[in-house]
Amino acid sequence: MSPLQTIVNKINQVINKIKKNRYWQKKIAFNMLLGFTCALVVTFIGMAINQATTETAVSQNFTYQTSWIGNTNGTGKSRIQNNIEAMYVTENGRIYTNSKWDEAGTEAGIYENGKITGILEDTHGWNRLGGKAVTVNSKYIYLAITQGGMSKEKGYPPDGETWYCVRRYNLAGKPVPFPSGNGWDKSMLIISKKSPVTGLATIGNKLFVSNADANTVRVFDAETMAEIDNFYVTNPGGIAIDSAKNLWIIENKKGTKDGKVVHYDQNGKKLPQAIVDIVDPTAIAIYQKDKLLVAENGVRQQVLIYNIKNQPKKISTFGVQNGVYSGVTGEVGNLKFYGITAVGADAKGNIYINNNGFNTSGTDLRKFSSSGKLEWQLLGLTFMDNADTDPQSDGVNLFTKHEQYLMDYSKPAGKQWTYKAYTLNPFKYPQDPRLHILSDGTIFRRIKGQPFLFLTDMFNSKLQIYRFQPKTDGKIAIPAGMFVGTNDQGKAINGNWPPYQPSQGEWIWRDGNGNGKFDQNEYDNSKDYPYIGGWWVDSKGDVWKTLRTKDGIRHYPLQGLDSKGNPIYTYRSMRKEMTPSIFSDLRRIEYFPATDTMYLSGFTAEHPSIGDDAKVIGSEIARFDNWSKGNRTPKWRTVVPYDTTGKREIMTVAMSVAGDYVFAVTVKTAEVYVYQAKTGKLVHKLSPGVEVGKESGWVDIPYGIRAFRRKNGEYLVFVEENLNGKVLVYRLTI
Repeated sequence: MSPLQTIVNKINQVINKIKKNRYWQKKIAFNMLLGFTCALVVTFIGMAINQATTETAVSQNFTYQTSWIGNTNGTGKSRIQNNIEAMYVTENGRIYTNSKWDEAGTEAGIYENGKITGILEDTHGWNRLGGKAVTVNSKYIYLAITQGGMSKEKGYPPDGETWYCVRRYNLAGKPVPFPSGNGWDKSMLIISKKSPVTGLATIGNKLFVSNADANTVRVFDAETMAEIDNFYVTNPGGIAIDSAKNLWIIENKKGTKDGKVVHYDQNGKKLPQAIVDIVDPTAIAIYQKDKLLVAENGVRQQVLIYNIKNQPKKISTFGVQNGVYSGVTGEVGNLKFYGITAVGADAKGNIYINNNGFNTSGTDLRKFSSSGKLEWQLLGLTFMDNADTDPQSDGVNLFTKHEQYLMDYSKPAGKQWTYKAYTLNPFKYPQDPRLHILSDGTIFRRIKGQPFLFLTDMFNSKLQIYRFQPKTDGKIAIPAGMFVGTNDQGKAINGNWPPYQPSQGEWIWRDGNGNGKFDQNEYDNSKDYPYIGGWWVDSKGDVWKTLRTKDGIRHYPLQGLDSKGNPIYTYRSMRKEMTPSIFSDLRRIEYFPATDTMYLSGFTAEHPSIGDDAKVIGSEIARFDNWSKGNRTPKWRTVVPYDTTGKREIMTVAMSVAGDYVFAVTVKTAEVYVYQAKTGKLVHKLSPGVEVGKESGWVDIPYGIRAFRRKNGEYLVFVEENLNGKVLVYRLTI
């Protein structure tokens, strides 16, 4: 043994004493003040720790890489915002965007040459949100925002009141005050206390502001921000200014009434020209001086191009008719659009189009040359989302709640994914739950050889089921079934959706006639405890549910597939099972039929909850062998990170079992803890690597981690990364 190794061993002994004894911790901290001697000790301690870590990694062959899917860029400064609801494109091709919400505060971004180059400040926090309109002149940016109540702050609405405002910025994205402005920096102009701003445009010294619910376009001085005029327009939306300095204004689609585009001069006089051969115009922009781009967000999913020099005449279209629903339905393509929210053009005739799907989140921003060639594409597709793999693909086909990705693991981190398909079709399946409720927590299964997508939600109250029928629906996930738990008011879902739902209790819906709609005779209902701890779908297709009670396990054995290919589950065949006595509050469940192994998590008498942490997995995970034979004695129990101080700084929010390991992830620190499945022993810990700037946001959903072991022994661990709009993909070799 070398002298250095002897010293290292001695220092390791000291480290162990420090870990076990607070006196030693204090003494070392004091002695560090003595100077050179302690500096040398600290140096050796660092050497010892590094050497021990390296030896552990080598001896256990543990390496991992951090990659991601769903966002063009993997780090915070360059990441693409997770939604764009409006944009303005300048003559030189600079893009200004707006959206109601972005998790990292980029409600409004500035883009140039396929990169984000800046953001508009202070659109996040202080009870503030972005909006659905933006415009720019030679001096200022004007941004629609929403300002909620801040009763203790001067210049803000009282609690319970909301202001819908226009906020003024300079071209670098910093707020610019004006005499009558509101807020701490006096940069907000109150437009309404009832409804959002829906359109913005400038001509000379005039700022035009649409307020759809008020059926009004208001006109303000662009410098003083004083109101100078207003005029009536039915349900006005986006505004574009033509070469004659007149206004083209969208009249938004409302209910069954189609939208149109109308023409006004800048004094509010209605002109005779109008565009009426459209259904759902969502954005407009001037193109090549005397042309108008109109985003048709109806079934056509195209940009329509009109010559507006005299009477408007449609002269061409841009994009494939029916967009992503043409050809192989759902399969994405350069000219296949879906959920168009914004259009623009620059002086060179380049066209800019954003799609965000039909669920108010997800950026797909594209630039096309004047000849129609795709020049670049920026993606920020994920929000409150996680991924799972089709097990038949061995980790190559990944699914999130709306998207399908194709993976090539031979490529560098962040370059391994290709956006393959958008799986939601609102035109054929307008009652798809993904259009009506928050969805997340993807579970992908093969049942009797057929692919199925299962989704949960942020509050664990529902389980959605989707089937695939490639011959008729391509890549679309077709609504097939749904479990809904009783809420604390005694009803499953409050409101008018879905139709025909039972008035009381919980229910199971199955799409018996295969039309993807919630029809009258398709419900099976019951009543049970309202507080759900977790859901699971095992490899056979059985559904498991935990309730936070002593008899808290519900097992729904698969009863086969019906004639339309929907899985069959019933309350009649449901089995109730007792919660193992070690748990006082059961949270998560994962059962593996091939080995008859059950993994449960929750709070125990030894490690109780501090308050009602409804979304966490509890304080312990336990494994039970021979579950179906009645064994309720755990093979092992392990305590997982849980903050007992009440500060909720470190709590375990999700777990996933794959192969020889149990993976669990914490909420705020987003660290992944790796336990041996045989023993429950903690063996590794993962955190975001340099590939993503060593950064992650909170894990906000109950199924924010999903693990899979590939045939080559490599593990894939998917973790929600809400802050920067992506899903982390850890690749492990253990």
